[in-house]
Amino acid sequence: MKLETYNEPLFTDFRQLINHSADKYGRRIAFKIKSSETYIYITYKQLKERFYTLCNEFISLGLTGKRIAIIGKNSFEWVLSYLCAATVGIAVPLDKEIHPDDAKAFIDFAECEAICYGTTYSQNIDLIVPESTKHISFSDIMNISQPRNTIDCIAVDSIKILKDEMRILIFTSGTTGSAKGVCLSQYNICFNIHSTVSVVRIRQNDTTLSILPLHHTYECTLDCLLILSRGAMITYCDGVAEIARNFLEYSPSILVVVPAILKMLNKRITKSIVKACPKKYKSYYETESLASALRKTPYIIRKLICKKVSKSLGGRIRLFIVGAAELDTSLVDDFAELGIRTLQGYGLTECSPLLAGNTDFYLNAASTGIAIPGVTLKIDNPNEAGVGEIIAKGDNIMLGYYKDQQATDRVLRDGWFHTGDLGCMDPDGALYIKGRIKNVIVTQNGKNIYPEELENRLMQFSEIGEVLVLGAKQKDDVLVKAKILPNFDFLKEKLGRLPSKDDIHAAINNVIRDINRKIPTYKQIRETEILTTVLEKTTTQKIKRFGSNMK
Repeated sequence: MKLETYNEPLFTDFRQLINHSADKYGRRIAFKIKSSETYIYITYKQLKERFYTLCNEFISLGLTGKRIAIIGKNSFEWVLSYLCAATVGIAVPLDKEIHPDDAKAFIDFAECEAICYGTTYSQNIDLIVPESTKHISFSDIMNISQPRNTIDCIAVDSIKILKDEMRILIFTSGTTGSAKGVCLSQYNICFNIHSTVSVVRIRQNDTTLSILPLHHTYECTLDCLLILSRGAMITYCDGVAEIARNFLEYSPSILVVVPAILKMLNKRITKSIVKACPKKYKSYYETESLASALRKTPYIIRKLICKKVSKSLGGRIRLFIVGAAELDTSLVDDFAELGIRTLQGYGLTECSPLLAGNTDFYLNAASTGIAIPGVTLKIDNPNEAGVGEIIAKGDNIMLGYYKDQQATDRVLRDGWFHTGDLGCMDPDGALYIKGRIKNVIVTQNGKNIYPEELENRLMQFSEIGEVLVLGAKQKDDVLVKAKILPNFDFLKEKLGRLPSKDDIHAAINNVIRDINRKIPTYKQIRETEILTTVLEKTTTQKIKRFGSNMK
């Protein structure tokens, strides 16, 4: 199918992006930052001035061509450190939630010669890096990036930034327990930004509320650098627990999220509607999907409900961009009824990150969309159902894995990146994800079972809080096992009392029976384990498929 696009500029590096935005959007607000007493506003002109000033400071510290680690919560200082580190040397963003021992291992492995860090990490900094490594706190970043009377651009502009050289080194979160160092160029990321803004319109008056951790390419590319390329404004969430207050505080128009956050918002919205709507319509919202309930509600009341929901979300929300895990398509329908578009995409860290997505020109909620401009997708070695490994080609694909040529050669073959994900495509080129190759359960008869498919089915039931599906050996065969954390709040509300052990088992067994009736025998869930504690997750809320979760 012919792909429609917007005509947007392609930057070759971050320096070019910053200069372009400063020239075009100079007086517009790039960042709205909360301080102890008030808000600090950073314009695009000021961003450029601070960028050049901090780059010069890094040069004077002898960091040209050196690896610079960045660790801390989402903030303007984080972004500025990242941009300058990637320009003067190589940026190494780290997960602020990892154990200090792991942070030290990554820093040593990457051979970092400096670290920029937030206040929450200041107590551990001496445990992570040796004295010989330069320590630069985020408060130092704000001070030393303060522009002088004149901005010296010569030294920074003379730095050669090649299209095919590593400027960003990112350690993957690893749901299977094996983190790798992904080597990206600035052009990889700039190309991905260009591909995305060519099919999803971001407006100058848009505001984003940054929630997901910036050390992930998903957040950093789509919710930061892309936003800065379009002259919009970035604000920062104080944590998921504070999201309702932050909506009212910042009135965001765009949210880049994972499905777990959308599901949480959906539940909160539904609960608030049940409390506020007339008694005769309450049962709709208690027993049906939000979209279905809204359609059954009289127009005037529905309009009032939508207005109240919009106000609770700040009054301007228009777009959710969703990725990093499978999305329940009913959520797309629910938010559409509230006037909010939900665009799901698919990508990996190794792809900077986006490969495919729903766009302003193509929307198919059941799929993860079509290949974005400049990316070619193919299904390698498909089976009789058309399912095979998703492979990709494009200028957003990584340079390779850091210090691991063997792993690089395994995934980069004949010009194609092998994602390790299974999927299929329809005649329009829409991509449907089935799961990870490593996660597939293979029966004695050679049947393939995709755990993610069953997990998605289970998560559509309100009785289920979290789930992990895996294979369990039984004699000479493998059966399907589901580890389930019940939704205790839902069960309590439904029963009007605290659920007993028997109540919980009965509710879960009913769900399993309902699912098993609708799927082939070989896919049916034969064993369940009821959990009392949450499953261990990555910082993007993906359930880990290793360690204690698999015991």
